[in-house]
Amino acid sequence: MTPKEQRNLRLAERMIKNLNRRNMEACYCSTAAEAVKKVSEMIADGSSVTWGGSMTIRDMGLPQVLHNRGTLEVLDRDLVEDRAEVIKIYERAFTADIYLSSANAISEDGVIVNIDGNGNRVAAITWGPKKVIFVIGLNKVAQTVKAALARARSTASPINAARFDINTPCQVDGICHNCNSPESICNHVHFLRNSPRGRHSVVLVGEYLGY
Repeated sequence: MTPKEQRNLRLAERMIKNLNRRNMEACYCSTAAEAVKKVSEMIADGSSVTWGGSMTIRDMGLPQVLHNRGTLEVLDRDLVEDRAEVIKIYERAFTADIYLSSANAISEDGVIVNIDGNGNRVAAITWGPKKVIFVIGLNKVAQTVKAALARARSTASPINAARFDINTPCQVDGICHNCNSPESICNHVHFLRNSPRGRHSVVLVGEYLGY
């Protein structure tokens, strides 16, 4: 085991304990491939499953694995072109069995931070789907909640603004300006401190995933 692998394992073990104290089941996978297998195993045949705009979920190839199973109702907004159909999938998410998400950041003590433009992702995380499964690369870990929020605003949001090619100040210089831009994607700030009824599970991954 390399020094990096040792550090990742030790960090993950500590975070799992902290997440468990917050009523969240948690586990660690050293690679994205292991995480894809683990998440698929967590989803029972016959389940309905969907996700938000997570690049982590897409980059891992998880959607294709779920489609290929043939035993799931997969609500995939990437397969529809009409905006009205996308909105229908947003709405269906609230009655889905499983909602998949990553995070913009997570503190070492287990607080999960997300920032949304439309709010559909943080809304589903908060209420609706029977189960929410987070897949979070250890690159998203910050030492404190304050640092996690800073990461979400100063790292994830400017990159996502560039991804969506929207007209915000952070598109110009890559720096968060705490703006009120009409196209801002930082409209909804969400902190998950504890999981009511144990709805939330976390799969930590020892690879650089997403933004």
